[in-house]
Amino acid sequence: MQSIRQEGKYSYLFSRYAPVVAAVNPGEIFEMYTEDAFGGLVKEETDLPSRIERPGPNPQTGPVYVNGAKPGDTIAVHIYSIEITRDYGIGRILPSHGALQGMPYQALEEQVFKYVIDEKRAYHPRYPYLSFDLSPFMGTMATAPELEEISTAVPFCQGGNMDVHDVKAGNTVYLPVAVKGAYLFTGDCHARQGDGEICGAAIEVPGKITLSIDIMKDMNTTSPRIESPSHYMAVGSVRPLEDAARIAWCELISWLKEMGWNRPHAYQMLSQAGEMTLGNMVNPNYSMVAKVEKRIADYFKNHP
Repeated sequence: MQSIRQEGKYSYLFSRYAPVVAAVNPGEIFEMYTEDAFGGLVKEETDLPSRIERPGPNPQTGPVYVNGAKPGDTIAVHIYSIEITRDYGIGRILPSHGALQGMPYQALEEQVFKYVIDEKRAYHPRYPYLSFDLSPFMGTMATAPELEEISTAVPFCQGGNMDVHDVKAGNTVYLPVAVKGAYLFTGDCHARQGDGEICGAAIEVPGKITLSIDIMKDMNTTSPRIESPSHYMAVGSVRPLEDAARIAWCELISWLKEMGWNRPHAYQMLSQAGEMTLGNMVNPNYSMVAKVEKRIADYFKNHP
């Protein structure tokens, strides 16, 4: 199995101009090792991120060149496992970053929380009420844009820093391809995060993701899609938040149309059975996730 490591030479831009670190074939199972959002530089609670010089947030492993991928395709990223590769994780509060900027709750000093990570939990050794079951996922995953370079802090129409906890083991992430070879990036592994990532950081950890990629020629994907064992999902990333929600719903309706639904009936069905969750409301763009259960969406597959 191919194992892809950057060893400090990470990318801080989603870009077609970054040097390719590896190439993979469709269907090949491979591993990617990732660093945490702070570049591994925050080791203790006295290490304040604002005082540490670093190239940027969310160092990315990649780009990985997908043999055979062409502009207009969609890549299906099948995630088999995500392993946390360190015995601690870092949380943080920064007054200038978070969902509650300008609110009284943000009248706080910068603070770092160092969590101990065992096989099942992330917990703070001094604050027993800060104890959480592990639920690892990749905060960032993207293909390269056609021309521009986009900061790894930003979620956009080809993925990026979505902070959507459905980008996890057992699920498939579908991403639009804009350049030959797709140029897949991933990083910013989280041990745990709630909806919205409201203080601007999850429990940040390095990780190892095991995955494979298929090339989809029959998907018209304009924003990321996610498939779990139980749901179809679409992600919209933009500001304001309501526009991110609209993009997500439109993308999900387009996906349903590919499954045999006509648009008015898909629109009506989602009005009654659709679900929505919040990925992040702290990044330069916000991310919303529209969802529908497969048992409902697969009607035409089950009734040909």
